[in-house]
Amino acid sequence: MAELQHWYSKPKRKPLILRGARQVGKSTLAREFARSAGLRLWEVNLEKHASLDGVFGKLDPSQVLREISLALNTPNVGKEPGILFLDEIQESPKALACLRYFYEEMPDLAVMAAGSLLEFTLSNAEFSMPVGRVEYFWLGPLTFDEYLAGQGETEAGDFLGQWELEGTYSASVHQRLLGRLREFLMVGGMPEAVQAFIDGGEFLSAVEVHHSILGTYRDDFSKYARGAELEKLRRVFDVLPRVVGRKVQYRQFHPDWKAQDIRHCLELLERAGIAFPVLHTSGQGLPLGAGEDPTVWKAFFLDVGLAGTANGNSAQSLADFLGGGFLNEGAVAEQFVAQEIASAQPRSQRARLHYWLREGKSHNAELDFLVPAGTAVLPVEVKSGTSGSLRSLHQFMLAHRGGRAVRLDLNEPSVQEINTEVMNAEGKQQVSYRLANLPLYMAGRLSSLML
Repeated sequence: MAELQHWYSKPKRKPLILRGARQVGKSTLAREFARSAGLRLWEVNLEKHASLDGVFGKLDPSQVLREISLALNTPNVGKEPGILFLDEIQESPKALACLRYFYEEMPDLAVMAAGSLLEFTLSNAEFSMPVGRVEYFWLGPLTFDEYLAGQGETEAGDFLGQWELEGTYSASVHQRLLGRLREFLMVGGMPEAVQAFIDGGEFLSAVEVHHSILGTYRDDFSKYARGAELEKLRRVFDVLPRVVGRKVQYRQFHPDWKAQDIRHCLELLERAGIAFPVLHTSGQGLPLGAGEDPTVWKAFFLDVGLAGTANGNSAQSLADFLGGGFLNEGAVAEQFVAQEIASAQPRSQRARLHYWLREGKSHNAELDFLVPAGTAVLPVEVKSGTSGSLRSLHQFMLAHRGGRAVRLDLNEPSVQEINTEVMNAEGKQQVSYRLANLPLYMAGRLSSLML
């Protein structure tokens, strides 16, 4: 909401396009912002008002507003302080092109748009995006902090937001937050699922919403795939939640299909916002993208709750999970951390995540994530329990000459100086670095805590 207020207050405001997967709350956010700011909202769903596509094609904002007034049966659209909100804009590429002329000819009118499958519209070779005349705002599932706010955990949330590294920590708050984390790992961050859980107090209420959302995604597949490609896309969609956090090997999805076909399916899911990659990088410095290798990557699902339901969570497993019985599942913890790191990145662009992998006949090592922190690269090791070795982290820190690192697990926060010997191809080597041990639920605050 604060970022949208900043956009609205700009003296040279551009049309703002809300982007993200279906059901993450783009339309609701636009309505809530207008309501909280006391602004009139003229909302037009371009899926329902398909006849407006031809009007947008004339690239005349004045005529567009007249036609919208007729469609909404509302006089003087755009003639008073308010926001013109074009929902489901992917249904009208001509409306996207027309945004340029709203910016140039009606700069005082605030224009917002939202679309769930925009990547497929933007990839159309016949379509020209108004580059430089629009802004983007990427929206994903709720973060853990937002989930706490929705649950009314103001005291615990305030404590978490104000705590600084090496400050005094509350054991009771830690246990309370671990309980909420267990909930979140099952409920996830899809707004409707969170609301269903809050209203009903039962995990099954959230799971029912998950099934509905997953069904909607499956229905969408027919919009950008046909025949055998559609069959493969559905197969990749079904398998993906089971392989999150692993290096992508195409035989995981089907041993007999061509790698290029599976890769194409994963790219389609990424365009739809359902999947996102974490690319291997050398980690030698910033920007991390300068050292990345796009052929070595891990894939993650949109949301940890959706992924769990897609994997077949039952009522019994939900109860077990709430008691902590499934928290040793590393893939669940890694999926959660990936979401939190992605949400912490600037919303003006699609999140881009990285990790580090070294493969060979011996001394293999993998570090879960690399995160920019100021001018440094921050290595992050994820543990789903209260213990575990740091062999890969030691190897990374040896190769990159020490510095700072983070381990995310279920313990209370602490800081320690690591001094140890590491075996590599050259024999035993001494490595020293500073390690911050942080609870998993702090994953979204890594960069700010380590600055």
